[in-house]
Amino acid sequence: MTNNLERGFAEVSFLTVAEVASVMRVSKMTVYRLVHGGELPAVRVGRSFRVPEQAVHDYLRDSFVQTA
Repeated sequence: MTNNLERGFAEVSFLTVAEVASVMRVSKMTVYRLVHGGELPAVRVGRSFRVPEQAVHDYLRDSFVQTA
């Protein structure tokens, strides 16, 4: 089971808060608010956060709003 878990983490690509902010075209503070509010999952590494790249894509896809 550990091998499956390790293999799963090896396939995950993580982004820094600055990279997420750049992808989403928002400020780093907005990304921190999303992370602390539980809207964007993140892993704490020391004093910084890493966000799974797929989580960013999922958030943007789920937040898409069709306008008239």
